[in-house]
Amino acid sequence: MRRLFLPVLALGLVLPLTAADAAPGKKRPAAAAAKIDPALSAAVADSRRDADRARDQYRKPAETLTFFQVAPDMKVGEYAPGGEWYSRLLGLYLGPKGKLVGLYFDPTSGAFNEKSQQGIRDGAAKYASDIATWSGQPAERFTALTLDAVPAAEKGTFDRILIMRMMHNLMRWNIADREIKAMRELLKPDGMVGIEQHRARADAPYSYSDGSKGYLREADVIRFMELNGFTYVGKSQANANPKDPANWPDGVWTLPPAMRGAKEEDKARLRAIGESDRMTLLFRKRP
Repeated sequence: MRRLFLPVLALGLVLPLTAADAAPGKKRPAAAAAKIDPALSAAVADSRRDADRARDQYRKPAETLTFFQVAPDMKVGEYAPGGEWYSRLLGLYLGPKGKLVGLYFDPTSGAFNEKSQQGIRDGAAKYASDIATWSGQPAERFTALTLDAVPAAEKGTFDRILIMRMMHNLMRWNIADREIKAMRELLKPDGMVGIEQHRARADAPYSYSDGSKGYLREADVIRFMELNGFTYVGKSQANANPKDPANWPDGVWTLPPAMRGAKEEDKARLRAIGESDRMTLLFRKRP
């Protein structure tokens, strides 16, 4: 059997993986967790992150970035950085030696009205300044682009692209294929995509796991990425939350931090559950 040498050391993952091992649902023996880079630990602990730190318990940034094999000298794209929570941390970690690029939706994709299109362009325009100013790192370490305007020189230059809790929007807006294709073109031949995503139950009906509730089935995400030119490397349970039943009538936004529409008497129970159960998946660009 041909062996895929994919040198990941991460929670719940043993490598190298065979092609059969990489199949969704295949059980693997446990492995020791990878050692976290001291520079990443220092970035996570930086006092400038004090306002962001409350969500570390749910987002496990050190474990997640370690699993995604993000190194401090890499060129990394964060897709749809939104509130820039991860970008601020990545700015601290990559700023001294690497490169961080905010990757924004293609505003011409048909999913956005005129106001939203302008908001996307405005976000991209201020991204580099936001992160450079906040992190105190050189401005030339940061940039941004929208996926409708990818310079030819950028293609094939990215080591990693991170898609954090955003796949459900790509699916429900029917833009996943074109956005993933654009990101694939940005990656180096051996570049990888890390995906963190709210996880539906494996037996959830399509009506609940089509992205409209924020949740996707893990097997569906793996298959989608495979169909779009990626090899499944493996997964981590760093962001798993077994307390989340993933069956909220109003979707993932019932849980913290949004707790959208929650009655005051229910909020303590929801806080005790915490944020959503999440898959954490890694994929390598396939020739």
